[in-house]
Amino acid sequence: MNLNIDTNFIREIKELVNSAKQRVVTSINIAMVYTYYEIGRRIVEKEQKGSNKANYGEELLTQLSSELTKEFGKGYSLTNLKLIRKFYLVYSSQKSQTVFDQSKIIDNFKNYPITSDGHRFFLNWTSYMLLIKIKDPDERSFYEIECYNSNWSFRELNRQIDSCLYERLSLSRDKQGVLDLSKRGHVIEKPIDVLKEPFVLEFLNLDEKESYSENDLETEILNKIQYFMLELGKGFTFVKRQMRLTFNDKHYHADLVFYNRFLRCFVIIDLKIGEVTHQDIGQMQMYVNYYDRFIKTIDENKTIGILLCKDKDDAIVRLTLPEDNNQIFAAKYETILPSKDELLSLIKDTN
Repeated sequence: MNLNIDTNFIREIKELVNSAKQRVVTSINIAMVYTYYEIGRRIVEKEQKGSNKANYGEELLTQLSSELTKEFGKGYSLTNLKLIRKFYLVYSSQKSQTVFDQSKIIDNFKNYPITSDGHRFFLNWTSYMLLIKIKDPDERSFYEIECYNSNWSFRELNRQIDSCLYERLSLSRDKQGVLDLSKRGHVIEKPIDVLKEPFVLEFLNLDEKESYSENDLETEILNKIQYFMLELGKGFTFVKRQMRLTFNDKHYHADLVFYNRFLRCFVIIDLKIGEVTHQDIGQMQMYVNYYDRFIKTIDENKTIGILLCKDKDDAIVRLTLPEDNNQIFAAKYETILPSKDELLSLIKDTN
């Protein structure tokens, strides 16, 4: 007999299986993080009892690595044990959004991560391997929150750190805004929050070309739209490319149009391969006005315009726009990912 089983029934069973698999992975990750934290704690406590600390620590780790590798195989090299030791030192003594609470028992792990506002979460070990390399506790705290909230993979977390996301976001914020980054992550509440300086578009692979047009730039962005939206930030939905705006029988085209659900507004992006001009800014003002008057609904907020350019003169931008401007912005982009020192220098020059 061939039953005609309801597809919803099959889907629900599949969801149960996938959910169970995820719980297993989660439990393994928690166990690994907890175990490494405990190993680190005991290594540090043992080292503190050594008479000659300069040599004792290295000898202790070398012997421990040899014994653990014999018993358990890979994962306990001298390098990994040093990382485990550092992991404990960082998360036992410095401010962190995932500090380990020694006093509560949750899921049988007394050292379960807890945020400063009482929410509990953990990251996997490979993420912590990157995070412990960050010296600034506020910066590290920011990446912890973003890694969890955005479900970044190891590769994406590594890219965001290498592209100085924290510093790029900090540039457009006052002191309180920078402090909020370390406590809340990247929260988009006002137009300026969508800005980074510069945007880093190395995933487009345009650096391999001697020259490229604005159409090339737009095409490559659309081909890598998922990566571009990750670089834009949270809450973006792609609406249309080359959006046509018509008045008095004349046609104009906005390069890229997005919608941000947090700001509840359209975001128009125009691409410029050279230095942005006052004419470019004026044209963007026209696009923004058009959307505000003819496209957006009453309950939506005012449209944001971003001129994504290879270069800009901040004086021209400021003089062209109204003093109380909070809708139109010019932001530089880089088509390669410089070294962190070079990128920090670019950020400093921009500031």
